[in-house]
Order: sequence, then C-alpha cells, then structure tokens
Amino acid sequence: MSGKQLAPVNFLLQALLILTVIAFVGNLPTILNLPLFTEQFLATVLGLTIALVYLGCKPGGAPADAHIPWWDIAAGIAGLAACLYIAIDYPDMINRMVYRPLDGILVATIIVLLVLEATRRTAGWSLTIVILALCAYAMLGFLLPGEFASRPVDLSRLVVYLGIDTNALLGQSLNVAIVIVLPFILMGQILTRSGGGDYFTDLAMAAMGRYRGGSAKIAVVGSALFGTISGSAVANVAGVGVITIPMMKRSGFPPTMAGAIEAIGSTGGQLMPPVMGAAAFLVAEYLQVPYREVMIAALLPAILYYAALFIQVDLEAAKRNIAGAPVDRLPALGRVLLQGWHFPIPFAILILGLVSWNLQAEYAALLSSIALLFFAMVFGYNGKRLNPLEAFKTIVGTAGVVLDIVIVTAAAGLVIGVLNLTGVAFGLTLQLLTISGNSILILLIATAAVAIILGMGMPTVGVYVIMATLAAPALVKAGISPMQAHLFVMYFGMLSMVTPPVAFAAFAAANIAGADFWKTGWTAARVGWSAYIVPFLFALSPQLILRGDPIEVATSATTALLGVFMGSAAVVGFLRGPLAIPARALYLVIGIMLLFPVDLFTGAGYVNLLGVLLAAAAIAYEFFRVPTRPKLAA
Repeated sequence: MSGKQLAPVNFLLQALLILTVIAFVGNLPTILNLPLFTEQFLATVLGLTIALVYLGCKPGGAPADAHIPWWDIAAGIAGLAACLYIAIDYPDMINRMVYRPLDGILVATIIVLLVLEATRRTAGWSLTIVILALCAYAMLGFLLPGEFASRPVDLSRLVVYLGIDTNALLGQSLNVAIVIVLPFILMGQILTRSGGGDYFTDLAMAAMGRYRGGSAKIAVVGSALFGTISGSAVANVAGVGVITIPMMKRSGFPPTMAGAIEAIGSTGGQLMPPVMGAAAFLVAEYLQVPYREVMIAALLPAILYYAALFIQVDLEAAKRNIAGAPVDRLPALGRVLLQGWHFPIPFAILILGLVSWNLQAEYAALLSSIALLFFAMVFGYNGKRLNPLEAFKTIVGTAGVVLDIVIVTAAAGLVIGVLNLTGVAFGLTLQLLTISGNSILILLIATAAVAIILGMGMPTVGVYVIMATLAAPALVKAGISPMQAHLFVMYFGMLSMVTPPVAFAAFAAANIAGADFWKTGWTAARVGWSAYIVPFLFALSPQLILRGDPIEVATSATTALLGVFMGSAAVVGFLRGPLAIPARALYLVIGIMLLFPVDLFTGAGYVNLLGVLLAAAAIAYEFFRVPTRPKLAA
C-alpha cells in the first residue's frame, strides 16, 4: 500500500494519540472515576507511536507517498497490539512479571525489537548500537575479568525487564516525553501555525535589522525567540534559517559563515527558557525538582550563550564591513508589536503557571495552548487566522511531530534499564573518579569529551540520559551540585548538534545556505567557541545558575561576559580595528583571566580583578588607536 492510501489511518492514529495525551494530562480518567495506571497510558501512546512510525516513517528517506511494504504494516499492527495487550492486562501482569510468563516474554520481545528498529529509523544507528552493546554486556558481562564484570542476566529476564518494568522502557524518560514535552510541543505547533514564527522573525528584524551585521543579529535574536517554543536545533534552523540565511548572504556574509551563525544560534534554543528542549524536562525529573527550578538555573547560561554569539557576529560584521539593512526594507517595530500584541499573553500564562501558581509544567503548557488557540482563531497575525478545521488539524498534526521524541525517550528507557540491571552505572562512577585523580577540572573535561563523542549522530535526549546515568553521579560525588552536574551534561549533549563530524544543525543550515557541510560545521564550532566554555563556568561557579549572593551573581556574570568579549575579539581578530597576532594573543590571555571562576583556586578573584584592569586598559588603547570606527558600506 502507498502512503496516500494509509493517510486516513495515519490521521486517525494521530488523533487518537494526541487526544489520549490531552485527556490524561487534563485528568479525565480521575474525573470519570476510571482507575488507570500511568504505565497503561504510556503503553497505549507508545503503541500508537510505533504504529505511526512503521506506517509513515520509511527507512532510507523514502517519500511520504512511497510504497509501504507489508512487513512494515505488520510491524505497526504488532507493535500496537502488543502495547495495547500490556495496557489492558497491566494490573495483573505486574504481579506475574517476576515469574516471566510466556505472554509477558512474547509481548515484551515484540515491543523491544520494534522500538530498536524504530530508533534506527528515527535517530540513526548511534543510539541503536549503544543499546545493543549494553544488552550484549548484560548477557555476557559476567565473563569479563575483575571490576569490569557484571551480574549474569538471563535473556528472558532482560527482555521482560526492558519491555515491561517501570525502571526501563515504561519509565521516567517516556513519561516525561509524553506527559510533559508533548503539551509544550503542542503549544509550539499552535504558535507556529498562528503566525508566531513570523511574529518573532519580524520582531527580530524590526529590532536589529538596521544595525551593522543586522542580518546576522536577526538570526541570533530570532533563533533565541523561536527557540523558546521549538526546543529543537534542526527545527529552529528550518523555521528561522530559511529567512535569515539568504538575508545574511545578501548582506555580505559568506554562505559558510551564514549557515554557521544560524546553526549555533538555533542550537541554543534547547537552553532558552521558558520551554527549552526535551532534555530539560528530564533534568527536572532526574533531580525531582519543579521544572521552574531548571528554567531559572538555565536562564543566565542561556543569556551568556546568546550574548557571546551576539558579540561574535557584531565583531565579524565590523571586520567584514557589513552594514545594516535599509530601514525602509524592515518592518516597523510599532506595527509588529501592535499586530502581535496577544503573543506575549500565553507566555505570561506559562511563566505565571510555572513560577507563581505552582502548576505542573504540563498543565501550564496546556493552559497556554488554550489561550494561543483562542487568540489564533480570533485575532491571528498579519490577517492570518486559524479556522476551526485548521485548528483541529494543527492539534492532530502535533502527534506526527513528536514521534521521534517518543521513540528516542523509549530507547533511553532501554538504556536506563540495562544500566540498572547490570549495575554498571555505579562502577563507572567510581572508575571516573579514579581516572580523574579526584580533580574536578579533569573530570569535567573527560565528561565533556565523552558527551560530544556520544552525541555524534545521537539526539540530545539520548546523550543526556546516558551521561546523566553514567557521568553526572561522578560529578556530584566530586563536589558539584546536582543541578550544575546535570545542566553540564545536557549542555554538552546539545553541542554535538554543531560539533563535527556529525553536526545535524550545521548540516541543515549548510543545506539552506548552499555551503559545504564540513566547512560549515567547523565554522560553527569556531563562531560558537564560547559555548564550549560556558558549561565549565557554571559547573565551577554556582553563581552563574543564580545560586548565591546577588552581588556575587552579578559580578560573576559581568566578568564572564567581559571575558567572552575579549576572547571574541581575539578569535575574530578585530575590535575597533584589525588586531595583529600579538594583540590577539594578549586579548586571549586577558579573556582567560576573566573567565576563571572565583572558586576555582585561591586567588582566582585577584586574577579576575587584574583581568578587568587589563581589559579596561586594552579597550581604552583601542579607542585611542582607532578613534573612529571604520565606515560601513551602504
């Protein structure tokens, strides 16, 4: 059968999926007095997801209307049937699971195998290979010598544990994706379809377009704004980059640089409150804290990230003599704010719900989505309003957007299950501490390197789950707070999106820019050099996650920003004018002095103070050396 023939079936499955989630989040089972285990709900949604993946996600990038082989249809039906069997029989099955009944083994095997293949189709081979390797270790690890040995695990026990137990597939990761992340993605979909993406882009153009390098600054600001609702680097590139990348090329930025700026700007969206990415919600669940605490802790690192990128593109524009766009080609700020006056209201509801009303994240997102839907149907943007049919299709279409997230988090549950079953996580924590020699800095560097390597081809959620289980406990034992440790591993898992050789966000941007993929990836890493430094700063300085005295917080943030400024001048080779090699080396040293966290070693505060004095002297010298800025081209 073709994809077109199966379209009505796919639409029905998507509608069932999204309506099931909305009903559960809206507490409908309790209202109707229906006793329901969370695992029954998760199994139902997972079954619908598996069916949709096999009926609509073809391997090899086949077109949507391509022929779907009978075995894919059979796999989709089998996955849905197996999950529904668990959903119906779960209250009885949890009591029989310890005996490994034949029906439990059969349905668990079907689900685990189909999730593995679905992971390969949606996320690639990297995460799939990691899971298979861990499963092999679970069964054969007892043959390894000494401290590398694991407890022996029987195959039937492994399959039943992974497929049915609440500490594996039907566990925390899948619960976060379905219950919490999906309502936020629904909010983003409604916002995008109602003109929210256009509003944010117009707002960035009106605010930044007239200044030097305005097109690049539009990309930075637009990506930050759009990132608050998308939480996906590649989606951010696709949504904003189609406008900003051609604009940057027209203004004078080389295609490689244009793609790199958009890629690094879009990647930061996973850090940008209030929505952030799916991994941020997992951080809250791992730490057992309200999501608002993660959001607040991530605020200053996100500001530093985008401020550093803004400084970098400003200096690049000055170096390349790139002026802003003519004012008459830009939307008027007043008109944009007037036409989109209602867009901030759902965000205000979201933030108030999280911070002041103490609502659970999913309820706050659902309330914001309802407000957005109302405004989209009544007011719209630029004369574009959603009618009831379009609104319904937008809601249902959200199910198609979340398939990869649901599958990846299910796969992450398999990783957690194997690690729990084998006990390897505890052993690795001790080994990491031993290898690092109890040096926090060495441990952080090793953790960052592993996260980037794991992230090559793996989604941020997958990287975070593995690193949160294996490496974060070692960071905590070394003396770093749990919040700092988990944000650190999440941050470096995110940076794999722009770190070659596998940099999905950079490759997506390069495709739009018509630039070389490889060069765009390395240019993105150079443009976003400070992004690799910021995690070390907040990992070693709790003030940068807003922990501590307000004066200390402000001082740490100011010195970090000044350090990034001096470092960016050294990397670009330009401040008020071109910088010679000796000056660049000196500015780099000053930047490093400013970036030292005050708690890193005794006297680090004095190093910061000396860095401030040297930076002030260097900037004053640049004003004296180049009394007026080079005139930009019209």
